[in-house]
Amino acid sequence: MMGWTDRHERYFLRCLSKRAVLYTEMINAGAVVHGSRERFLAFHETEHPVALQLGDCDPVRMSEAARFGEEAGFDEININIGCPSEKGMNPNRLFGAHLMKHPELVAKVYEAMASAVRVPVTIKTRIGVDREDRYEPFRTFVDRQADAGCTVFHIHARKAWLDGLSCKDNRNVPPLRYEFVYRLKQERPDLTVTINGGITTLEECQEHLRHVDGVMLGREAYHNPFLLSRVDECLYGDPPSGITRESFLDDIEPYLREELAKGCPLHCMVRHLLGLYSGEPGARVWRRVLSEEGTGPEAGIDVVHKAREAMAETREQVLEYRAAAGF
Repeated sequence: MMGWTDRHERYFLRCLSKRAVLYTEMINAGAVVHGSRERFLAFHETEHPVALQLGDCDPVRMSEAARFGEEAGFDEININIGCPSEKGMNPNRLFGAHLMKHPELVAKVYEAMASAVRVPVTIKTRIGVDREDRYEPFRTFVDRQADAGCTVFHIHARKAWLDGLSCKDNRNVPPLRYEFVYRLKQERPDLTVTINGGITTLEECQEHLRHVDGVMLGREAYHNPFLLSRVDECLYGDPPSGITRESFLDDIEPYLREELAKGCPLHCMVRHLLGLYSGEPGARVWRRVLSEEGTGPEAGIDVVHKAREAMAETREQVLEYRAAAGF
């Protein structure tokens, strides 16, 4: 989710669900330690509970970055061992799924981070890498990290094919093996296990929760963010929120205005809203207006208003046509 779940996106998602745990994009530990911590660690107070996701292989850098994350107020520090990016294979800067080949190094990283902070340190991983398709090596990897002290594992139920597939293909081509994650939870009930990968509906989430402790949504939550408006009701048992897409836009308008006043370009924020009307009449015109008119240096809140009006007009026309056609 690099470049996607920035502070603006997380603010919007929090307006849709008060209960879901939000995760930052994966951030290189070196950037946190040596770069602008305000840039990488800033978040809105309403985002809690929110977790900082870090990528690196150096125990010292990772522990320092974790400490800065705790000081910034994050509720969890997550080690990314799932990203299949080719950049992660640099021997001096290993990160993501490439670290699955180095379980002892991961254990050292975990131990250093857990010793540096009081908030939970967790691991997000895959079920294997390259030509390894068996369950046993995955279980062995998890057991080694559990021996180091890790008790929470977020598991993408696909292996990563690091020597043959692109980063994009690794999100779809390796088959999903949900049964590996279920089996791990059955065999290690002492661990907290959440599942990730290919999950697109809350009904699927409910089914997974019969077998594991939690469900992680990634790209579906980004491309169809309004899905989160039912999370609190369907997965946590809260009363219906009554939120609509229109009331959501009303709720976030003060934030948009405030950020614009600070000099934040409109497109940095509204790019996260393109999928708000996913599957709804008028969705295409909503995306078009925001994409075409929201990128200029002078673009302001009026662009959002125009997109809302154009979308509403198109939706009304579609609904009138459907009614006339007997749909």
